[in-house]
Formats: sequence, structure tokens, C-alpha cells
Amino acid sequence: MMRIKALPDVPRWAVLAAHAVPLVTLPSGLWRLALVAGLPVTQDADLGAMGLGESVYVVSLSVVSELLAFLTLGLVRPWGEVFPRWMPFLGGRRVNPAAATGAALAGVAGLCAIAAWGAYASYADLGPGIPATPAQDALLAVCYAPLLAWPVLLAAVAVAYRRRRRGEERRGGGRQYGAGRPAPSSWV
Repeated sequence: MMRIKALPDVPRWAVLAAHAVPLVTLPSGLWRLALVAGLPVTQDADLGAMGLGESVYVVSLSVVSELLAFLTLGLVRPWGEVFPRWMPFLGGRRVNPAAATGAALAGVAGLCAIAAWGAYASYADLGPGIPATPAQDALLAVCYAPLLAWPVLLAAVAVAYRRRRRGEERRGGGRQYGAGRPAPSSWV
């Protein structure tokens, strides 16, 4: 059985949820990359349909969303307790649990707002829409539907992180994962 790296006191469900977040964002990113590559994911997905600026934007959106999804792992890994040493100004310092939880929950609120706007815009028939065949519409739905799990998973992992860190604070500081000089392999 494959062992997933996490801190020892993190519940297994939270570890699995945190590792699921980058996976639920992957299909939509791949769909956008296919769009930029000119693959037939829409009816106007030929190579000349997108300008350079649009292509850079779409690829950047995919990269940024995946990087933000990977930040969820910090809620179950050592670098969510103590900043890695290589980070300027912050390296080796403890992560403020309230700040980490607040950032995660702000992300949840933002993701919910984006999902609500998308649902409203689709229902109200705002914008030009994406010209597509029924098969292309199905592919789009299959690729974007997993994104609905992102805010739910992130909220659950953030609440578990806060509860764990709050219990650690009540016990008088508890363990400081990564405090001192960490082994090079501890940040993997």
C-alpha cells in the first residue's frame, strides 16, 4: 500500500482530502491546455482561434489554479507548521495557525463565489457561451464538475488543521514540526 506523507497527528481523512484537491483541479486545467493546443474541445478550437495573449492567460490560469490547489497540502505537511528554511524572511518561523486557516477559508469563499457566479451566468445565459457539440459539452462538464469538490475539501482540511493546531496551543505549544535544523528530506 502506498504511504502518503503527512504529519503524524493529522487524521487520515484530512490527508486524503488534501491530496485529492490537486487531483480535482487537474481535469479542468488539462481541458484548458487542450483548448490552447487547438484540440477539438470546442467547435472553434482551431489553432487560429486564440491570440497569444489569450493563450498565455489560459495557460497561466491552469498553472495558478494547480499551484493554489497544491497549497492545501501545507495543511497536512510540515511546511504548514514551520516555513521552509529557503523562504526569505520567513524561513524557519512557525506558521500562524489563524493566518493559514483564514487564508484557506478565504479561498473557500472565493471558490464558492466563482462557482455561484458561474451557475448564475449559465442560468441567466450571460455571455456568448462556448460553441460546442453535445459530446464537447459532456467533456466540458466532466472536466469541470470535479472543481465543485475543491471548496468542500479545502474547508474540511482547513477546519481539521485549525482544530489540530488549537489543541496543540492548549497543550502548551506541543511539538514543533520542523523546528531547528530540519533534515533535507523532511520537506519532500
